[in-house]
Amino acid sequence: VSRFLLRQKRTRPASFASAQVFHGPNQPFEMKSLPLPSKLAYGELTVKISLATICGSDLHTFSGARGQAFPAVLGHEAVGVVQSSMRPDVKEGDRITWTLADSCGSCRVCSRNHLPQKCPSLFKYGHSGLVSEGSGLHGCYASHILLRPGTHVVQVPATLPDSVVAPANCALATVLNGVSMLPMKEIESVLVQGAGLLGLYAVAVLKHRGVPNVFCVDINPSRIAQVVKFGGIPIDSSRMNVADMQEFIKDRVGDGVDAAFEVAGVPDVVQQAIQLLRAGGHYVMAGMVHPKSQLNITGEQLIRKCLNIYAIHNYQPHHLDEAIQFLAESVDKFPFTDIVSPPYRLDELNKAMSDAKSQIWPRVSLRA
Repeated sequence: VSRFLLRQKRTRPASFASAQVFHGPNQPFEMKSLPLPSKLAYGELTVKISLATICGSDLHTFSGARGQAFPAVLGHEAVGVVQSSMRPDVKEGDRITWTLADSCGSCRVCSRNHLPQKCPSLFKYGHSGLVSEGSGLHGCYASHILLRPGTHVVQVPATLPDSVVAPANCALATVLNGVSMLPMKEIESVLVQGAGLLGLYAVAVLKHRGVPNVFCVDINPSRIAQVVKFGGIPIDSSRMNVADMQEFIKDRVGDGVDAAFEVAGVPDVVQQAIQLLRAGGHYVMAGMVHPKSQLNITGEQLIRKCLNIYAIHNYQPHHLDEAIQFLAESVDKFPFTDIVSPPYRLDELNKAMSDAKSQIWPRVSLRA
């Protein structure tokens, strides 16, 4: 390490990053120049962002539904190329993605509870204020980002396009965390609730792992049309009530599905899942990360069916490793490039956010 420090610790010429600055809910973003650090601490990286994608949490921030300090640089889904490195195992020119959060790795929560995403000193990219948090270069709606020492990075194979990789460090890694909760040897049928990006990822991962019957329910016809492309069995909830779904599923797998995977973000679907799960079934809940998620269920409904409930938020670093490995194995099997928009320029972020709200694309992309 000491030789590495002597080799790398040098003053770099001053340079600047372009960044879109968030000034509060429903306010236009402002393009600004922010200085890149002239020196890096051990473990830090500066990364030139190749492509970023707009996550639903940023839409919530922009609308005011999610609290956020501002001014700030938003965005946490991206892929990029290392510009400068103070890590022995990462060099300039490496193409990488990274975890959406930085954690200490040594506290009880990180090391014993294996929940680094809940570290007391957690830092989340794209969710911190510009002035209060270091350089301010910690969001992906920018030309560059500064990664901290506790951030896990993953090398990206050249076979994977930017548009396939960019959403992986949020949506896909979260899905891998959810799937890891399921006892896969006994899972032959799953109901995925929601056919947005997380739902399509869930369908693809489950099919890739050999689950024969993966149903996916949504109310949006354009989303439902994507399900078949990823190997799922579509259920249009605008045309079928729960009783109809029960008959539809019973004809194919018996009295109920082995597991359900909530990524719709809508509390009403919980009642739906309880009715469609078999006794002893497994329910992963991942989508309702917002305050308007009060559940209208009773404890008796869960207990009498002996249901197993798993509530997950974000993921552990190894899930991002698994996400990139999954993409490398399945990029020719599923149409991942079809679910990310052609890139907007960074200076078109205001229009990109507006178009992202329309949900024409599961993900809208940006290129600096």
